[in-house]
Amino acid sequence: MSDKRVALITGATQGIGLQIAKDLVAKGLTVLVGARDMEKGERVAQDIGAAAHALQLDVTDEASIAQAAALIRTRFGRLDILMNNAGISRVNSNEAFSEALTKNQLTDAPLGDIRTVFETNVFGVIAVTQAMLPLLREAPAGRIVITGSSGASLTLNSDPANDHRRMFGNYSVSKTAAHAVMLAFALALEGTNIKVNAACPGFTSTALNNFNGTRSVEDGAREPVRLALIDDDGPTGTFSDENGPVPW
Repeated sequence: MSDKRVALITGATQGIGLQIAKDLVAKGLTVLVGARDMEKGERVAQDIGAAAHALQLDVTDEASIAQAAALIRTRFGRLDILMNNAGISRVNSNEAFSEALTKNQLTDAPLGDIRTVFETNVFGVIAVTQAMLPLLREAPAGRIVITGSSGASLTLNSDPANDHRRMFGNYSVSKTAAHAVMLAFALALEGTNIKVNAACPGFTSTALNNFNGTRSVEDGAREPVRLALIDDDGPTGTFSDENGPVPW
């Protein structure tokens, strides 16, 4: 087994996931570019450099997840970092952001759309993490990072002065659940070599929000990368951005 750490990033062919991949390669890691579309994943990995490798991975497909875990073991022999980054905000990616916000409200969102978002943002996180845990348990210092959202904060959205409360709907609720999933894994893995945290990238300009975000992908990747590389005395079970803890 190589001494070089290996990181898997789900949803790594664009946006924050792609930037995380670039940053971790720059830090000297081998990076597995999780991609539903293998052809696109291979193009992205080639652009990043020799330390990046495409990995076919659909977080909503159990067979795809199992095959990815098996390939990592046979080809790389280890997994040190799992970045649960894949996420969707709406079912129709061509829909205008303002229109999607309206349909995002639980008063109006079709139940099928809610299930679709939860399949990626919540159940996908659980399924991939469970599948990768045997490898992570063998790592000298396993790290799991979930891309969270301050827009999912119950504390912030309970404040009537928060103008962004109108956005608290299907996507935000799924991210609130993802935060709880992170904490559940962190508590279950207390006392092991694995640390589990959630990172808030801020309102980053990506396809997730039709590029309406105000932050760059470089900014958005900063906290996920920091949490991926924390030392043994680093935290577990936390939700933070580059300025510190974010209210749950």
